[in-house]
Amino acid sequence: MQLEDLRTIVIGALEELKAQDIKVLDVRGVASFTDLMIVASGTSTRHVKSVADKVIEKAGQAGIKPLGVEGEREAEWVLVDLNDIIVHVMLPQTRDFYNLEKLWSMHERASASHTAGG
Repeated sequence: MQLEDLRTIVIGALEELKAQDIKVLDVRGVASFTDLMIVASGTSTRHVKSVADKVIEKAGQAGIKPLGVEGEREAEWVLVDLNDIIVHVMLPQTRDFYNLEKLWSMHERASASHTAGG
């Protein structure tokens, strides 16, 4: 399956259950373990878990089995590892605290400046 096809499936699952503030981070060349990270927020722990479950369900229907799923019990932050894409579904306060978007954008800039002769 192509990366864009899997991205479309994941975004569709997130949108179907009304995940909020969906962001796609391209981490190719920055992270060796995945190509894309998709970060989204849920409104409650129940919503976070439901959204993550929908991602797993839709990926499974496309023949993609997660390499791992973490955080389902507490459901403040559920990580779904689909190999080429890692999906993070988080409560807004958890997302604000860890600020993955800023963390990975800093890595992108550092990598770009390093390879640009830094």
